[in-house]
Amino acid sequence: MSTSIGKRELDETGRKLLERAMRGREEFEDLVIVPIFAVIVALILGALVMLATGVDLETIGRSFVALAKGSFGSINAVSETLTSAIPLVLAGLGLGLGFRAGLFNIGAEGQILMGGLAAAIFAFSFPGLPSFLLIPLALIAGALVGAIYAGIAGVLKAATGAHEVITTIMLNLSSYLILIYMLKRPYVQVAGRSDPVSKSVPPAGELPRLLDWLDPNLRLHAGLFLMLAAVAFVWWVLFRSKIGFAFRASGANPDAARYAGMKSGLIIVAAMASAGALAGLAGAAQVQGVLWRATPGFSAGIGFDAIALALLGRSHPVGILFAGILFGGLEAGGRQMQVDAGVSIDLIGIIQALIIVFIAAPLLVRALFPWGFARAPKGGK
Repeated sequence: MSTSIGKRELDETGRKLLERAMRGREEFEDLVIVPIFAVIVALILGALVMLATGVDLETIGRSFVALAKGSFGSINAVSETLTSAIPLVLAGLGLGLGFRAGLFNIGAEGQILMGGLAAAIFAFSFPGLPSFLLIPLALIAGALVGAIYAGIAGVLKAATGAHEVITTIMLNLSSYLILIYMLKRPYVQVAGRSDPVSKSVPPAGELPRLLDWLDPNLRLHAGLFLMLAAVAFVWWVLFRSKIGFAFRASGANPDAARYAGMKSGLIIVAAMASAGALAGLAGAAQVQGVLWRATPGFSAGIGFDAIALALLGRSHPVGILFAGILFGGLEAGGRQMQVDAGVSIDLIGIIQALIIVFIAAPLLVRALFPWGFARAPKGGK
């Protein structure tokens, strides 16, 4: 009798270990294998698009060589790739955090604009501060304003049930108007200019460039360390903190989270404000590290690209980091591709869109490449 019980317990333990291993394997496949195959298919389809539009095979080959060369083929290429990735990853981390909490934040673009504007205004308002104070304080100002701006949508959802997709889209539209209005204020606008351009960030407020000792034209700046620190911090928040567990629990099953005593309204506001802080930080880093001033639409669609980034990275901080480097490489390499092969840079937008299509349809990717994925054990579900 005891032998049969022991055998059943052993079988049950083995089954649980197998299920846990399969879950781990499935998570790895979703985070790594599916995106890799999605990128491969997108590049192949991109080549077919070029063929269909009359581009010859030699030019297609030259364009992909230029894409690789412009992304990672030199110190300048790596610098441009990482420079492009910094704001994308920061904003993508915020969106991924919101996705984990069950919130589809479309407002990163507006939060970037508000955060970058706040950082610029703070920086030129206190030009006498030393760098070790002005740089972090301006970054904090950008993050704080981004958090407040995103928090509006969080409060509306928590208090009235207004859907965050609608409210964040409306806040995006409002941010463009607020930016134009502020850039025309005498205190903000450059003296003697009629166009809406802010005063410049003083040198003490600029993020230091990391590779200017090699070449003054290399734009990679200290925002790289900010990006890596943000990845580590968001990972810790999501997977090692109580508030992160609340975010994930609310995103997985809001009813169960409320039944467990979690305050859904507070979670919504906290998640939206955190996402906005990261997007505002992205705007601040872009202003202090690359642009050095605020202009109309200076975000250049980064907030919308960050949505694709968060989806590609499966809302995991490490996945978002690698997706950001990929998208930064596509952006930097796309410029080189246009110069070397004469191919339209719009092709990069097509490739990015195709990547997202396949990321959004993982079952299609698994069907196209069945040999790349583990099979479920016989008798398992």
